[in-house]
Amino acid sequence: MTIFSKILKGEIPSVPVYEDDLVYAFDDISPVAPVHVLVIPRQEDVPNLNVVDVSHEAMLGRLLVAARKVAEKKGIAESGYRCVINTNEDGGQSVYHLHLHVIGGRALGWPPG
Repeated sequence: MTIFSKILKGEIPSVPVYEDDLVYAFDDISPVAPVHVLVIPRQEDVPNLNVVDVSHEAMLGRLLVAARKVAEKKGIAESGYRCVINTNEDGGQSVYHLHLHVIGGRALGWPPG
């Protein structure tokens, strides 16, 4: 069980930024920008992008729709934001429950990392 599973089960408190039947979004506890929200699927058996297939299309699409809604709610949609999905260790993944970072609130440099 990951920390995100515990958050979904209410074992670890969090304040929702956005939620629906497929996804849950909350502020990252270690933000890298003024706005840093994690969007996680409620489906817990998807550790990262390496295991997704066509059966995950609805959930993956909802992650992106939720990211847009989070950006609007946090007031960064017009100025700009970045969506990031890290996969495996070299990709920067530390929690093996698929999740999307919505990052913004300041100018973001390129290339990242």
